[in-house]
Amino acid sequence: MSTIERLQPRHAATYRALMLEAYRLHPDAFTSSANERAALPLSWWEARLDDKQDALEVVLAISDQEAIHGVVGLGFNCQEKASHKVSLFGMYVPHAQQHKGIGRKLVDAALLQASLRPHASLIQLTVSEHNAAALRLYEQCGFTAFGLEPMAVAVDDGFVSKVHMWRPLPNAR
Repeated sequence: MSTIERLQPRHAATYRALMLEAYRLHPDAFTSSANERAALPLSWWEARLDDKQDALEVVLAISDQEAIHGVVGLGFNCQEKASHKVSLFGMYVPHAQQHKGIGRKLVDAALLQASLRPHASLIQLTVSEHNAAALRLYEQCGFTAFGLEPMAVAVDDGFVSKVHMWRPLPNAR
């Protein structure tokens, strides 16, 4: 049975391996490159998985006893005038786990987690313009596009534009 949990520093090596796979297989979907992230020490990945209640980043995973089947991250803003905004980042579901509803479960869990933060009232994300499946998922989860960033990410054969999306958080204060 799969469960959704917040990853802890002890999950850093597994999370790192999964995300390096994501960066390698889908270079147009992420701003960071596989080489950049592979060069980071394990301590960087552990810090990203800081388990403090007020951590600026939270990573959720859906997993069973054998493996992690998908991840999504949340970034919280500590600036007073922007503390109401949360960023969704690093969404990845490996190919073998796609079309099982995992992406939807992760987004729903992220929305719930984000809404628990004081002052948080909206969530934003970016998605590659040509990623129809991800765009559809986010739209089904209530996100609305509010802009297109041309040439947002440089890849080997050119550039990828990013759609900026947002939605209010459930029970926003």
